[in-house]
Formats: sequence, structure tokens, C-alpha cells
Amino acid sequence: MASCTTLYQILGICPAASEGEIKAAYRQLVKVYHPDVAPMGKKESSGSEFIKIHDAYRTLLNLDKRAKYDRNLIPRGRVFSTASSGVSGYNGRRWETDQCW
Repeated sequence: MASCTTLYQILGICPAASEGEIKAAYRQLVKVYHPDVAPMGKKESSGSEFIKIHDAYRTLLNLDKRAKYDRNLIPRGRVFSTASSGVSGYNGRRWETDQCW
């Protein structure tokens, strides 16, 4: 798992996942990454992956922590809806007059 992944990507779920989907994804990953079931040569790497998975599970299952995490995922000042800003990128200027010929 890459270091720049989100908690949702760690668990392999979408951001709109329900509590049941979060639990099911966690259970599936525990079967693979828990240090008790990992092969002898992969116990250390499996342990660190398991910690990431468990932290993602704890954060996303708690509604308050999940809401705070989701707020931090969205870049500040970025508008996702075009309804409030009109056509995306249009500020009333004409393309032809903005060019430096």
C-alpha cells in the first residue's frame, strides 16, 4: 500500500461506504494481513500493514472521526459544485481578447 493513499483506499472501499461495508472490508483484510496468519518471512511487513488497516477501520467506523477526516480530505477553497460558480473556469472574459498576439 502506498504512503499517499486515503483511509478509504487502504480498506478498498468507496467514501460513501456504509458501516457494514467497512466492517466487511476490514474482516477480509485481517484474514490476509494479521501477523498471526502471515507467512514467517512477511510477519514484520504484515504487522505494519495490519496497523494501517486497523487505524483506518477505527477512524472510519467512528462517525465523529470519519467526519473530521472527510473534512480534511477536501482541499480548502475548492468548489465542487458548478451551480454556485456558474460554468467552471468562466469569469466573463472572452477568449479572443485575452490572448497576447
